Amino acid sequence: MLKISKIVSTAIIATTLLFGVSNNPSPIQAQTCASRCGRRPLQFVPGQLVQIEVVNRTPRVLQLQKSEVSKAIAIQPGQTIKFEQVRLTDPNISLLFWDDTGRSLSASLNKINASTLRVELRPNWRIPGDRSVDFRDDGMINLL
Repeated sequence: MLKISKIVSTAIIATTLLFGVSNNPSPIQAQTCASRCGRRPLQFVPGQLVQIEVVNRTPRVLQLQKSEVSKAIAIQPGQTIKFEQVRLTDPNISLLFWDDTGRSLSASLNKINASTLRVELRPNWRIPGDRSVDFRDDGMINLL
């Protein structure tokens, strides 16, 4: 009985060492966030004048509204609308967009140059989709 337990113990230890060595990946090295963080968020200089371009990449007419005080305007398929330059200061500015048929939209944000932001609106199948771009007074741009 003692001889069998020694054989079993030796087999377990040998198996553990064998699999432990062969499955041991290379040591993990710490890396900075910059190595795997993804893209940095869009930001402009607080108080800077920024021109906003909106491009409709859908096959339908969409509605745009800058903040809550302006009237909604229609943007045709393929059309680009350029808004006057806005100063990124208090109060925060929002650009709302929607499809009157209730379909979801996806917005991609691109900083074309130091003072121009392009918002491209595309069809989307996930619900609820994107609905607005928020221009904060600290220069950050949020997609909601």
